[in-house]
Amino acid sequence: MFSSVIGHRRLVSLLSRAIARDTLPPALLLAGPAGVGKRRVAMAVAQANNCLEPRTTNELERDACGKCASCRRIERGTHPDVIVIEPGDTGSIKIEAVRDVIDRAGYRPFEGRRRVVIIDDADALVVPAQNALLKTLEEMPAASIFLLVSSIPDALLPTVRSRCPRLRFGPLSPAEVAQTLVRDHRYSEADAQAAAADADGSVGRALTGDSADLTAARDDARRMLEQSARTADPAKRLDAVRDLSGTKGTTAADRDQMAACLRALASLLRDLGIVATHADRRMLANVDLAPQLEKLTSAFDHKRSLRAYSAVDTALDALKRNASPKIVADWLVLQL
Repeated sequence: MFSSVIGHRRLVSLLSRAIARDTLPPALLLAGPAGVGKRRVAMAVAQANNCLEPRTTNELERDACGKCASCRRIERGTHPDVIVIEPGDTGSIKIEAVRDVIDRAGYRPFEGRRRVVIIDDADALVVPAQNALLKTLEEMPAASIFLLVSSIPDALLPTVRSRCPRLRFGPLSPAEVAQTLVRDHRYSEADAQAAAADADGSVGRALTGDSADLTAARDDARRMLEQSARTADPAKRLDAVRDLSGTKGTTAADRDQMAACLRALASLLRDLGIVATHADRRMLANVDLAPQLEKLTSAFDHKRSLRAYSAVDTALDALKRNASPKIVADWLVLQL
């Protein structure tokens, strides 16, 4: 359902209105970063078109009920008129899969209002498959809709892209990522906030991140900032990183943990700048730590924050070049 989509309100409203007015284009390209909900929106389009008890709001937006037999079957992937194509074991979508869909799209829907074909990771279509699809896009069957979902739309042939109006999806806000993790993936609020701050606007990235403990990494980063704000004594600062996660070894896991801590530190420093300049707090990646950040602004003015951010960037680069996590941490805390 559109109502279950987190974020992308402008695009969701546009699609909902088009369905209500029966003006939805027969082919669309849903393009944007990986893991931001493009496939969920495509499934919501399929439900809104085939719901047995659709809902229409005062703003003339149409949405599915989410409860009827049709909505439930679409959700389970068993509706005969909603076809999802995705890459196979080889990582590509072969021409045979496209030909099968084209043949089925030529007939009237079995039981729904519209047949909806969702091609997920459409950039994985091999060139012959794209050429076969192109013929259908040029003469679309009256009762079919093709939705191409891609995070690399430029990998598609120009002729394919030209026949599919593009909907541009942007990254989610950290708050939206955290909300999705809590609602759909049973994250605790603290774990969701930590993962969201490191996810760069992508739920997919939050779910498929490395093995680092992001909550511990963010806590370590916050303590580093607080200790640096309290004292300029090098010995006391070094004490603050003595038990830092990821600094006690040189394994890949240690490096991952240290890298997560550095990314969290960069995120906190960015948020410090937002709080210090009284900018829109909806831009905060670590909104749950706003009170702690407020206390740090007296110690971290604009110049110091920029200098610290640059030091974090240098530390991340050193870590990538196989520097010892312990040495990187010790050097960095003295720069803050």
